[in-house]
Amino acid sequence: MVAIKQAAKDFLANERIAVTGVSRNPKGHGANVVYQRLKDRGYDVVAINPNADRVEGDPCYSDLKSVPGHVQAVVIGTRPEIAESTMRECVDLGIPQVWMHRGPGAGSVSETATAYGREHGVTVIDGGCPCMFDPTADAGHKMMRWMFSLNGNVPKQV
Repeated sequence: MVAIKQAAKDFLANERIAVTGVSRNPKGHGANVVYQRLKDRGYDVVAINPNADRVEGDPCYSDLKSVPGHVQAVVIGTRPEIAESTMRECVDLGIPQVWMHRGPGAGSVSETATAYGREHGVTVIDGGCPCMFDPTADAGHKMMRWMFSLNGNVPKQV
């Protein structure tokens, strides 16, 4: 097991990160917040949504296997019931790091997806948000990290 701060640091050391669940209608969508924050911080970020060709003004891909080139890590920002198929795709593509987004509710976390990923050697962060950790953090997300650590929505270790 690795402490969450180290796991987040390792995840955010990747340069090319895909975000699933990025919406055509960005207002209020956590995946869009993550996507835009990573983009603003200089990451080569890739949007994934099977129902869109463009999001946030950028090209969007229907799934991870459709992305040209290699993706180093994935943020899952979809409903939990979709997370397992995304995790299977990550394993098939050899993507070694996956973060299942979670804020105040259930978020994208799926116990089945977590177990499958870990059984296949994927480092899985099952909760919290990349925006809660440096170098992508802001004061509000840091406060949320502290609060959600108390109720278990941000894991202590992964």
